[in-house]
Amino acid sequence: MSDPWLVVLAVGAGTALLRGAAPAALAGRRLGGRAMGAAELLPAALLSALVATQVFSTRSALVLDERALGLAAAAIALLLRAPLLVVIAAAALTTAVARALA
Repeated sequence: MSDPWLVVLAVGAGTALLRGAAPAALAGRRLGGRAMGAAELLPAALLSALVATQVFSTRSALVLDERALGLAAAAIALLLRAPLLVVIAAAALTTAVARALA
């Protein structure tokens, strides 16, 4: 199994563990406003970090290649409020065409 998949599995297991441990640790108490705000932003920040490392790096080097074009296409589709499947298709198609032309 490759390193990125190990990271995905570790993050998934950690997420499941935290989601299960939080109610037990809080014992019915509610989080404060600042803690709740941070907890709501954490999944998006983690996903963004994973996407950035997968798109802009290869092992130990920073790169700008066809994957960045696919990410840009996905961002444009999201700005146009396209459905999720269209966003994914736009990113995949753009990346595939860029790789074929390179």
